[in-house]
Amino acid sequence: MTSLDAGLSADALRTDAVAAGTMRPLSTTYRVQLRCGTDFDGLIPHLPYLAQLGVSHLYLSPVFTATAGSTHGYDVTDPSQIDPALGGMEGFSRLAASAAAEGLGIILDIVPNHTAFSLENPWLRDLLRHGQSSAYARHFDIDWSRRLALPFLPDPFEDMLDRGAFSLAEEDGQPVFRADLGGGASLSVPLAPGGLPSDPGPDALRALHDTQVWQLRHWQTERDSVTHRRFFNVTSLIGMRVEEEDVFHDTHELILRLVSEGLVQGLRIDHIDGLADPVAYLHRLRQAVGPDVPVWVEKILTGSEPLPVCWPVQGTTGYETARQILRLLTPAEGLARLDGTWREATGFKGDFAATVAEAKDEVVVNELAAELHQMIALAQAYAATRRAAPGPESLREAVLALLRTFPRYRAYKVDDSSGVAGDRRLLDQVIAQAAETPRDPGTVHLLGEALCDPDTPEAQDFARRFHQVTGALVAKSQEDTAFFRYNRCLATNEVGAEPDHATLTPEAMSDWLADRQARWPHALTLTSSHDTKRSEDARTRLLAAAQAPQDFAALWAETEPHFPEEMRRNDGWYLLQSALAIWEDGRDDLADRLADHMVKALREGKVITTWQHPDEEAEAVVLEAARALVARWQADLPDPAARLIARAGPLSLIQLALKMVMPGVPDIYQGTELPSYALTDPDNRQLVDFAALADAPSAPGLAGQKARLTRRLVQLRAEHPDFFDTAEVRLSAQDGGLLELSRQDGARHLTLRFHPEGGGPGPVLPGHDLLPGGADWPLRMSCDI
Repeated sequence: MTSLDAGLSADALRTDAVAAGTMRPLSTTYRVQLRCGTDFDGLIPHLPYLAQLGVSHLYLSPVFTATAGSTHGYDVTDPSQIDPALGGMEGFSRLAASAAAEGLGIILDIVPNHTAFSLENPWLRDLLRHGQSSAYARHFDIDWSRRLALPFLPDPFEDMLDRGAFSLAEEDGQPVFRADLGGGASLSVPLAPGGLPSDPGPDALRALHDTQVWQLRHWQTERDSVTHRRFFNVTSLIGMRVEEEDVFHDTHELILRLVSEGLVQGLRIDHIDGLADPVAYLHRLRQAVGPDVPVWVEKILTGSEPLPVCWPVQGTTGYETARQILRLLTPAEGLARLDGTWREATGFKGDFAATVAEAKDEVVVNELAAELHQMIALAQAYAATRRAAPGPESLREAVLALLRTFPRYRAYKVDDSSGVAGDRRLLDQVIAQAAETPRDPGTVHLLGEALCDPDTPEAQDFARRFHQVTGALVAKSQEDTAFFRYNRCLATNEVGAEPDHATLTPEAMSDWLADRQARWPHALTLTSSHDTKRSEDARTRLLAAAQAPQDFAALWAETEPHFPEEMRRNDGWYLLQSALAIWEDGRDDLADRLADHMVKALREGKVITTWQHPDEEAEAVVLEAARALVARWQADLPDPAARLIARAGPLSLIQLALKMVMPGVPDIYQGTELPSYALTDPDNRQLVDFAALADAPSAPGLAGQKARLTRRLVQLRAEHPDFFDTAEVRLSAQDGGLLELSRQDGARHLTLRFHPEGGGPGPVLPGHDLLPGGADWPLRMSCDI
């Protein structure tokens, strides 16, 4: 019998931890997004609630000093300082002490790949003043063959010079080059030490500007003229060279001190694939923090790609688990019927692979044009060392073919020291396939030699940059373009998911779960995060459309005639799903939220509008349709929508149970103890009402069910972390279409039974019932632990 069944309460769990004066064993994490109204002192009063919930660790978004007004913290300006806007070091120390008093550990999200390319960045300002003699010159990943481009101007430099927008000034006793940006905004760029013109007229200002290591440029030139490594295509973030020992030290000194002083108990690594050498970085970090500090990596695993077993980490942050749960619950027949309705309604042709390929062709010559030019230059430098003389067009075609063909975020070192099995085979396949396209396949093979055997500095430079750019191309083409064009079923358009591989058999899922238990028992398991395209319960609403395609077809037939004639029907199909995903009775913000999301979706899709060149007239047609749809539903929700919403509730509970029972460490995103209906950021970063969460178990309907089931299973894992660490796992098909997931460790066992389409869960299971009383459940759960 579990002690929960014997009456041990959440308060008892908390009291035991506090009395022991020790942290709880790792069992469940709770993700909190700081900023936007939440700082350290504001979070402290809610720690008792988290302790009573039963989680073991508080998982925080980045805490380091970021740009003024940052809403997320990934735009770090000073990694050596905790952000005063959050409470600074003193505030963080208070939070850590309060968490420890509740028995809670702290996991910190760190950002080794980049800092903010902003004049608020003190290291960057020092670089701008002192150039390559700056102590930070080697910290930033910059192409020094040209002056450092600062694409901060609203208009071309000469136009602004003609209208007198530039002047000289002094800040903190140092000279600066000031630019009036209009509307009361300005920027001040540090000037190199030396004499200043006595008469700063246009000619003198131009001459002074031309002697600096930096060059102010019109913002539109960032497409193909930036000289620093960016995070994807985000020019406002600059890559850091943490592969250098002194850069690692400077960017990690505070992090390592927080760990060594016991203020931080775990680390989450943001965008590991952006680094020059992720494997070497992880080994250096592991040596610095020791063997007992858990480390997780944000890593998108594509298809059947495995996480390298040689990595000294607990696992990934868990996007692949959300994908596998969704695939298990997605019926192939229902998805096929939905696909047919979608294509008939919208005229969409082609499969997802073709959609991604088309997006890659566009992204690599537009959003990533600067990266493409850099790669061609590196390819030319490498070819020269091989005494090869391919022309510029042959090099361009070869680089493009290799980038377009590469299917994953990246490959890793292919020598014996990497321990990454399969990457050499993958590269060989990519090279062979890429060589089929250009007129000069020999150039592809030439560059392939650099990727497979980088034995010279020029080859290493090309290979390193290639492996950093492939991730940006896949992310921008798939997640940020194709996901907003291939609109069949938006539930499948999720981070780490593959819409063309949207289903999974129970047998395949069982094998995957067993492998996860054997290799990564402490990897995180998420169903929502700050980066998921839709929150977990919004996603089950969309999954319901695949399970009941007849209801979604009826909803479309009822809705489509209201759409403006000039609106693309594929945009309408996306809009209808998004409205269904976030629908909640009684909310007065739905129209604004839906309209704001549609602006983002349309610009990411890049069909009728883009971020760089928005077509607000075309957007307005869709936004008007969005607001009109919400108004109609608020007056009278269509019956098919109500049926789909009702169908999604049981799926949410099944998804939750799978997440909590399967191998790995469940990660709860803030507020998702209650049903969460949010779209992509910033919609999913709304301020959390912790008072409502504390009262949630007594709420009626799905809200109370989800809250009670969350609390019950979090506390079960808190009581028996050893069982979930070691218990074998198996998923099997039962009579009547039921699925049964079992965990077994000797005489101890846990069983979860459910129907993947939310039907009746079958008879009561033997053992101690884990489901809170007072409700009908679409699943059965019992244990004897």
